[in-house]
Amino acid sequence: MNALLADDEPDARARLRRMLASHPDIAIAGEAQDGLDALEKIEALRPDLVFLDIEMPGLGGLEVVRSIPPHVPVPLFIFATGYDQHALKAFEVNALAYLLKPVETDRLAQAIDRARRLHTATGERDTEQHNVQQAARQQPAPLRRLVCRTRDRMVLLPVEQILWFRVEDGTVKAGSATENFHVHFGIGELEASLPAEMFFRARRDTLVNLTKIREIVPWFKSGFRLVMADAASTEIVVSERQVNAFRQRLPGL
Repeated sequence: MNALLADDEPDARARLRRMLASHPDIAIAGEAQDGLDALEKIEALRPDLVFLDIEMPGLGGLEVVRSIPPHVPVPLFIFATGYDQHALKAFEVNALAYLLKPVETDRLAQAIDRARRLHTATGERDTEQHNVQQAARQQPAPLRRLVCRTRDRMVLLPVEQILWFRVEDGTVKAGSATENFHVHFGIGELEASLPAEMFFRARRDTLVNLTKIREIVPWFKSGFRLVMADAASTEIVVSERQVNAFRQRLPGL
């Protein structure tokens, strides 16, 4: 199996690499030093197995899982963590493999044996992938950072820097002050996961950041047209069914 080692601590990656030398069927395809780097390498290298640290700066381990786009095969994961009762409970409920740091030789061998079995058992592997994604979705809301993509790069943005999300041609686009991106989340999932005090569902296909509205213009049938505070002065019309809810969010309209 080809493996990726993802940990922000170089010493931890080096120790794991040494320990894996006694498992010659595990070929190390690459290393990642943070969550965004791990996501990029999962997409580029398509590893069979990822040793993934849970606590990484920027994008944590389960956030990495949650951000894998639909077209990328989900690898097997062995999570590594310092003792964290909340994280361990999520792993145990979903029957996922995890290692406590510092990693012990016997525990590592057990996790690798499990990965070998899952790698060749299609039905069990599918169940494992479902369980991993379920654990990722159980992460506490709201989202505070989001992987945003262009054709040739990925950036990790705090959600307060995103002015709007909207569906265009079946893809969810995100607009910052100067640039547009696409994200691998549905509008409904974003609405449920973003800070509720900040984002509002202006239309079925659009979320707006209430703190980034430059101008509110009265519109047809007592509605509103929002001019956003981005370089393009993006305009978003609040749907008729959402007008009352919008008034409640911004008293005094």
